[in-house]
Amino acid sequence: MNYLFVVAHPDDESDAAGGTIHKLIKEGHNVAVAIMVAEAAARRDLSTTLSDDEAEALAILGVEKVYHASFPNIKMNIVPHLDLVQFIESCIDDWKADAIVTHHPTDTNNDHVMTSYATQAACRLFQRRPGVPHLKLFMYMETPSATEWSLDSSSSRFTPNYYVEIGKEGVETKIRALQAYKGVMRPYPHPRSNEAYEGLAVYRGCQAGLNYAEAFEVVFEAR
Repeated sequence: MNYLFVVAHPDDESDAAGGTIHKLIKEGHNVAVAIMVAEAAARRDLSTTLSDDEAEALAILGVEKVYHASFPNIKMNIVPHLDLVQFIESCIDDWKADAIVTHHPTDTNNDHVMTSYATQAACRLFQRRPGVPHLKLFMYMETPSATEWSLDSSSSRFTPNYYVEIGKEGVETKIRALQAYKGVMRPYPHPRSNEAYEGLAVYRGCQAGLNYAEAFEVVFEAR
C-alpha cells in the first residue's frame, strides 16, 4: 500500500510514528511524508541545519519521498483552509495514497489541529476526482507532548483502537531519527526523552498484548 503521513512540522513523523514508518517500509510498503511547515521558525531551539536534520532522520526511517509546504509556523490558523487542503490533495494525488495518517484534531499544538482538519477534508479526494485511488485507511496518530495535552474537554480525545508492534528495534530506530533533529530531545521526565518514548511504547504494547507498540485511532477503513 501507499501510505502518506501528513504532519505539521519536521520531526512530527518520527515523534508520532517513526517505528511504524520504519516497519511499513521494511515490509515493502511505500511511505511518503508531507510536511506543512518546513521551516518551523517559531521553535525556541530552532536548528540552523533543520533541512539536513530532517534528511538524516528520514533516511534512518527509510523514507525517500517527502513533500514540503512553507505555511507559517504556529500561524496556520490564519491560512485559508482551502490552501491547506489543496496542498494535501496534491500530495495524495501525486503519491496515489491508499492510506493517510495525520495528527489528532485535539492536539494542543494549533498547527497539528489545522493539519488534521485540512487532511480530513483532503482525504475525500477520491470521491471528487476521477483516477484517485479509493481510500483504504485514514488514521490519527499520537504525538507525545501534544496529544496528551488535549485540554478541550468538550472534544473527543485520542482513543487508540489500532496498535502496531514495532519491537525494541523500532523504538531504538525512532529515537535515533529524533536525535537527528538538533534541540528536539529533552532529559527525562520530558515526554520527548528516551525513557518516555520507550515507556510509551511499552504501555501501548501492554494495552494490546504486544511488547512495544505505537498507537493510532482508525477513523475510516475500507477493505
